Amino acid sequence: MRKSAFLSLLITCVACVISEAQQPNALAGAWHSQQGDIQQTAVFVDGYLSHSVFDVKNKKFISTRGGAYTAQNGKLTVTWQYDTERAADNQPNDTWVGTSSTFTIGAGTELTTDLSGSTAPWHRIDANEGPMAGVWRITGRKQGDDISQMPLRDRRTLKILSGQRFQWVAINIKTGEFSGTGGGTYTFENGKYTENIEFFSRDNDRVGASLSFDGEIDNGSWHHSGLSSTGNPIYEIWDKLEE
Repeated sequence: MRKSAFLSLLITCVACVISEAQQPNALAGAWHSQQGDIQQTAVFVDGYLSHSVFDVKNKKFISTRGGAYTAQNGKLTVTWQYDTERAADNQPNDTWVGTSSTFTIGAGTELTTDLSGSTAPWHRIDANEGPMAGVWRITGRKQGDDISQMPLRDRRTLKILSGQRFQWVAINIKTGEFSGTGGGTYTFENGKYTENIEFFSRDNDRVGASLSFDGEIDNGSWHHSGLSSTGNPIYEIWDKLEE
């Protein structure tokens, strides 16, 4: 009788562990909040957060910040790698780069958090569905007939993709230097990757434009070719960020 009871308890515990392990990350994916014309998005993917603020109607980029995150017991902790507002204010990088901030979170069908400074509801856009979701870094660029390899350094360009949203950032994770960003929605169908721009820090007039590229995933690498936002031909290779 004792063995039977023990076996039943063991099976129940194993089932609980399996069930918990199979539950999706409640934060994973893209979230959206809006007040008036000001929109905010937060993308949580592969342990990385990017939080952006922008105004599509008036074609205005406002800010973006991001870095590695953890979430536990209703608390979101972010270790900052970039923050345009702090960089623009010339705040000493040792006062914020690599430091952490903690926010309250409650995730379900809606996300409630004070990430934006005051507690507000955020609506889910996606849950990182699809093969493109992840944090990608550029690892190679075609120059002539050769592929120039690009080793991982403190200064880097990342593409942060959820199931439906994209953002690229050009940053230095040690100095806090910020070189630019752009983001919006994307599709990836039949070998075509298309970006629909909703913010662009270098040129607000790019908002509303769409850019299409040839794209394929080959052995885990993303081959990306076409014309850049400036009209120049590109052939790039991107791989998932590993540190």
